[in-house]
Amino acid sequence: MKTRNFGQTGHQVSEIGLGCWQLGGTDWGTVDEADCHAILAAAVEAGVNFFDTADVYGGGRSEELIGRFLKQTECEIFVATKLGRTAGLYPGGYSEASLRAATEASLKRLGMETLDLTQLHCVPTEILRQGEIFEWLRKLRDEGKIRRFGASVESMDEALVCLEQPGLTSLQIIFNLFRQKPAEVLFPAAIASKVALIVRLPLASGALAGNLSVTTIFPENDHRNYNRDGQAFNVGETFAGLPYEKAVELADSLKPLVPAGLTMAQMAQRWILDHPAVTTVITGSSRPSQVTANAAVSLLSPLSPELHDTLRKFYQNEVGAYIRGPY
Repeated sequence: MKTRNFGQTGHQVSEIGLGCWQLGGTDWGTVDEADCHAILAAAVEAGVNFFDTADVYGGGRSEELIGRFLKQTECEIFVATKLGRTAGLYPGGYSEASLRAATEASLKRLGMETLDLTQLHCVPTEILRQGEIFEWLRKLRDEGKIRRFGASVESMDEALVCLEQPGLTSLQIIFNLFRQKPAEVLFPAAIASKVALIVRLPLASGALAGNLSVTTIFPENDHRNYNRDGQAFNVGETFAGLPYEKAVELADSLKPLVPAGLTMAQMAQRWILDHPAVTTVITGSSRPSQVTANAAVSLLSPLSPELHDTLRKFYQNEVGAYIRGPY
């Protein structure tokens, strides 16, 4: 596993991280505790040292499972969590006291004295623009409750607002073959500011793995079932904001472009890593075998310039017009 520097921190993180939303067991179908442990163990075995979670995943279950795992491993894991989407905060309950309480709760669940990284979790744009919430994070950092802070955002406008904040370590964004806008709008500014970029939804909720069809049935407690059109939260978090049938159609059209010896999922993740501005890709996995296959992407050769050009034109000509939600 190759590593990249996490912004200006000097800390090296694995190019492929582990997204831990699925460990909550409430938004990707049910995942029992034994399977969660196996997924985390497979990640460490594959050289992954970056876990991304949030206090809202399973009402804290994801953080709790990670906390128990950390007590059983000697490997040093960089844990990034998020706050700001629980009922007490979102959409209008943000205060210094509420952020402090959320931070203390995450510390307890994770079994940590100091959080490696806390990120604002897709808080409303107006809250970001007001800026006071970042001052509260700086206080928590100065007190030693957190080492670093960042923001997980829904749009490039929000990302650019956050970049103006002193002390910002990272931005978490949606970036994949279906959502290529960040490469032009955000990456140059992030590089100039030396801010780490964490990429979520690299496979567009599984569509870019190439294994879904229009007849695929998802569990009732899977956001790919109940949030296809943004019924529960930002539509962009599900299939990258594309209508499901269109996402499947577009993914199928990419299959002939997959280089020999690679899976479609590996091509999609390698494409992301070929962008130097990206720090780590937090691919979610529901099975240990998926963790291993995803981790292997770090050691793959870059895609050819010709394939990059083809994939860029594919997005411009076939995809961009169908994306819904803040972008």
